[in-house]
Amino acid sequence: MNARFALPSLVLTGAVVALAGCVPNAPSGADSVTVTATDDGCTLSSSEAPAGTLVFSVENEGSAATEFYLLASDGSSIVSEVENIGPGLTRDLTVQVAAGGYFTSCRESDNADAVPVAFTVTEAESDVPVDEEREALLNQAAQTYRAYVQQEVAALVIATDEFVAAYTAGDDDAAREIYAPARIHWEAIEPVAESFGDLDPSMDLREADLAEGEQWTGWHAMEKDLWPPLDYAALSVDERQALADQLVADTAELSARVNADDFTFEAFQIGNGAKELLDEVATGKITGEEEIWSGTDLWDFRANLDGAWEAYVVLKPAADLTDATLSTEIEERFAALDAELAQYGSLEDGFANYSELTDDQVVELSRLVEALSESLSHLTAAAIG
Repeated sequence: MNARFALPSLVLTGAVVALAGCVPNAPSGADSVTVTATDDGCTLSSSEAPAGTLVFSVENEGSAATEFYLLASDGSSIVSEVENIGPGLTRDLTVQVAAGGYFTSCRESDNADAVPVAFTVTEAESDVPVDEEREALLNQAAQTYRAYVQQEVAALVIATDEFVAAYTAGDDDAAREIYAPARIHWEAIEPVAESFGDLDPSMDLREADLAEGEQWTGWHAMEKDLWPPLDYAALSVDERQALADQLVADTAELSARVNADDFTFEAFQIGNGAKELLDEVATGKITGEEEIWSGTDLWDFRANLDGAWEAYVVLKPAADLTDATLSTEIEERFAALDAELAQYGSLEDGFANYSELTDDQVVELSRLVEALSESLSHLTAAAIG
């Protein structure tokens, strides 16, 4: 995961490659809100907008990369987000929202806390024309992607049980073997898991993102215990058991939530999720920061890419109604990145340790990630039309 996003008081349910496609970031008829992000926080051009398709155009005037979140009214779940917005860049977040209360927030900085600000979505001013063909395709996409998420979480439950059994038994060699293959089921659906604001920090927080005095739990605490640095004091049997019990409980809770009757997706969440997975690669895996102790970042990279592909595939029929050339471009860029990553291993045979990559190899992977990410940034607008 990226640096943890703090929700203090909410209760929320290389080279830049030019885009060849012609799909705009904003669908026709969408309302737009400009978000200006600085090192002191972010300012919106309006605190309300009518229901329907809405585009937050986020301009980063700060000195560091930022993120922007639309948060639900229940205090902990993320409706949608856009990450990895570098200084001087503008990126759009396209959502489809019903009338109601929401919150917005940018990422915390050294100068400002990420204090969420109320945002109101009012009733639509007029009826929105319905494209029945597109609506049917998007409904099918949501059902298919829901099934994919449930399948990955079911696999995660099994793999987590195998991992913690080895870990608590003191079979460190076996635990190290299981670690990366188990985590791919999390990484493939990471934006979904992150949307449950309480589970992500408990399960996937990196040591570098710990707040002062915060208890460290989850995968990366166990990763450090299995690949200890020189000055590391090994965890006791009881401490290992406590970490294992918490991870199993959190994974069971994740499974319960994605299998609940009211667990659904909107098309914009799937499309934005595909882009978020590429952002995860750009900000964590390609830098070697995600798996700093084990060096298994390329496993996560592969899983993020597979998750993004699944999201793209379910939305492709609807996106093609707008512009099929975008699909061609996305598939070419997936293929180029697949080929580059395949040089370093596979899920079946394992991957090279991140530390084995040269600077030139990292730069080339980054360039291809950037290209694909740019194309995927247009997927949501193309799909919802």
